Amino acid sequence: MRGLSEKRVLITGGGSGIGAATAARFLDEGSAVCVLDCDPDGLQRVSEDLPGLAGTVRADVTDLGEVRAAVDEAVLIMGGLDVLINNAGISIRHDFLEITPEEWDRVIAVNLTGNFYVAQTVARHMMDAQGGVILNTASTNGTLGYPFYADYNASKAGVIAVTRSMALELAPKVRVNAVAPGYVLTPMQRAEYTDEMLEEVNRKLPLQRFASPEEVAGIFAFLASDDASYLTGHIYIIDGGETAGGLASR
Repeated sequence: MRGLSEKRVLITGGGSGIGAATAARFLDEGSAVCVLDCDPDGLQRVSEDLPGLAGTVRADVTDLGEVRAAVDEAVLIMGGLDVLINNAGISIRHDFLEITPEEWDRVIAVNLTGNFYVAQTVARHMMDAQGGVILNTASTNGTLGYPFYADYNASKAGVIAVTRSMALELAPKVRVNAVAPGYVLTPMQRAEYTDEMLEEVNRKLPLQRFASPEEVAGIFAFLASDDASYLTGHIYIIDGGETAGGLASR
């Protein structure tokens, strides 16, 4: 992709799954990459798997103080910040009637409030500097109704709304978009689905398979690049055609 060489990139939730694959992709593009995660074991693994990382920082995105300190550390490590991949997130598969207040609060705190904390903190750096690109991880769950994930769905719908607002307010200095994956075979997804459930999902998808984290990473790389310099304020779905036909594809 044009313009990614030597870009300084911060990736939250970068210890595994889509975040780790995205870190690898930006390293391949010649970017400087710093990974943020709350899991020290995940940070250790990604450091071993990707020795070219500029560094790692540990923070819980639900804690604004930790977020601000971690972003400052990443800026110090890389000498600035050009791209944010705002990817940290969790999900819990459960019936709507069984969601506890604590579970609801935790999912919203990580996926929506944490997304906001990181985005606002990074945006302030970018607005004071030369601008940049912010890419939020949303989900097809934020665009349609899905059973068993009411809290997750609500959080991702919120991410989509915040993305659009940010794009309007931060333009023209900072471009803001969101990537909305459908089914991606990540450790989080694998932990919630049996083999039979995976096969059932594959049968309903037009492309008949889950996405790989690396395929989602490719969308992030494109949207951060100079090839996407006129793109802001939109949600880019990568779902193997799942949502193209509404109920017909479900």
